Amino acid sequence: MTNSWFETRPWIATLGEVAQKPYVLEDSTPLADLAATVEARGDAEAISYYGFTLTWKEFDRWSTAFAAFLAEQGVRPGDRIGIYEQNTPAFAISTYAIWKAGGAVVPLNPMYRGELEHIFTDAQVTGLIVSKAAYLDRVENYATGLPLVVLSDDRSFQTDGPEAIFSMFEALPEVPGLPDFETAARDHLDTDFTPHSPAVDDLALIAYTSGTSGRSKGAAATHANVSSNSRYCLRNSVLGPGDGYVSLAPLFHITGFICQFLAAVAGGARLILNYRFEPGSLIALCDEQKPAYMAGPATVYTAMMAHPDFDAEKFASFKSLMSGGAPLPEGLVRKFEQRAGIYVGQGYGLSETCAQVATVPHGFQAPVDPDSGNLACGLPQPDVLIRILDDDGEPVGPGEVGEVAVSGPQVVREYLNNAQATAEQIPNGELRTGDVGFMREDGWLFIVDRKKDMINASGFKVWPREVEDVLYTHPAVQEVAVVGIPDEYRGEDVAAFVTLHPDAEADAEEIMSFCRARLASYKAPHRVTFIDQLPKTSSGKILRRTIRAEAVEAAEAAREAAASARKATTAGEAAASAE
Repeated sequence: MTNSWFETRPWIATLGEVAQKPYVLEDSTPLADLAATVEARGDAEAISYYGFTLTWKEFDRWSTAFAAFLAEQGVRPGDRIGIYEQNTPAFAISTYAIWKAGGAVVPLNPMYRGELEHIFTDAQVTGLIVSKAAYLDRVENYATGLPLVVLSDDRSFQTDGPEAIFSMFEALPEVPGLPDFETAARDHLDTDFTPHSPAVDDLALIAYTSGTSGRSKGAAATHANVSSNSRYCLRNSVLGPGDGYVSLAPLFHITGFICQFLAAVAGGARLILNYRFEPGSLIALCDEQKPAYMAGPATVYTAMMAHPDFDAEKFASFKSLMSGGAPLPEGLVRKFEQRAGIYVGQGYGLSETCAQVATVPHGFQAPVDPDSGNLACGLPQPDVLIRILDDDGEPVGPGEVGEVAVSGPQVVREYLNNAQATAEQIPNGELRTGDVGFMREDGWLFIVDRKKDMINASGFKVWPREVEDVLYTHPAVQEVAVVGIPDEYRGEDVAAFVTLHPDAEADAEEIMSFCRARLASYKAPHRVTFIDQLPKTSSGKILRRTIRAEAVEAAEAAREAAASARKATTAGEAAASAE
């Protein structure tokens, strides 16, 4: 790794006292973090789920009981167990039970269907925990051949008594040999089972990337990787034990898993589980539970502001709001602060870094780049090294644009079963993120865009993020995605797909003129399409690749139609001349 200006870690001075808090421990694991929280706050509320609550002692006891059962059914250290759930107590209990049995957790997006075949094979999944009511029909074709399948039921959580833990789980009928679960409850809740004690370098989590190019890759995270980043969340100076953390992001996504779920465990907070995002129900939950913290993609803040129940009073309890998983436009931050009275910070990270590696610390406000209008995504964490590299892999200077590269205790060791991708993208333990950005002299990191999303218009580079940030400042714009589409003259043309606020009005010429007044002419969109809703992933990221594919298809159809029209006109003129 070449020595450079980045090795001086200029962000340390900017962080000030925040950089001095020693939250990362060399021998820390998620189970050690749980044990410390149980000792310090055992009788405090750990989980809240629509009226169902658990203390930390109960959570610890129930996850140990389920671990004893899993071990009895053959789960051994190193086994990979999938969880196909939304944000439920079963997800949380299962995660720690799998670790206590010695296994590794494979969180699965409930939107997955055919993708499961690749993941189950690649990760060598030997067991699955799946929601009976919601998702069993989606996985039966892949699950019935597994040695162990357990169904969960989030509707039975009001059951009292020691059997409550196992009323959440029942055996899949097609899998023979599993015991009666009420008997299992009595047998295991008072078990003498000794939980597995993992080493810091043991495999803890396999987080599958979104697979935007080719098949998704399994980022293999150790217990140290996972614990280090969940403990980073404790640097937020205003949050303390007992504060409510709302699971805004899905737990199967790295942001929800680390920055909400495991951060709550490490910090002795109260995890308020929101089954899945729907703006009205989340607003009502915040009003009822009075939480202090939540984190999620920019799109959820946009959706909440568009809901008729949005009201500043319902967010008055929050001490900290964060955004992650997708770029946060400065215009959105301004609008939310104006309407709710609270600043939305953001963090930057990836599945391969177990979530955040740079954040906007509490009490800071992210600067805006005066040239592009981009909002800084944060300051690197004290124990992280972030470098900006040119096309030859050499570090550049302050303010210069290049690929963002990350090294530190939270960077995964490898992509599972993919030595080539590991060598190319994590050489010598440094992750080449594929994100393009720059760093100011004071350490603030700016993400420009993804390498593959760059638009080449007549030889000029156009980053969609820069155009989107301008469009978000238009008062009528609710959401926007900018993509490049083929153009015979320019090579690629800049196209904007826009969703307007309810009752707002704007036409394409107004949008294009707005951009031309604020951007170089080659960056301003030449085409604007208004749509009711932008396509998104289940974690809230806008799917630019889907929009671009549809735009290209529409452009091709329009060209073919125009060519047919010209051909028909030429034929008609020829016929007329012949007459």
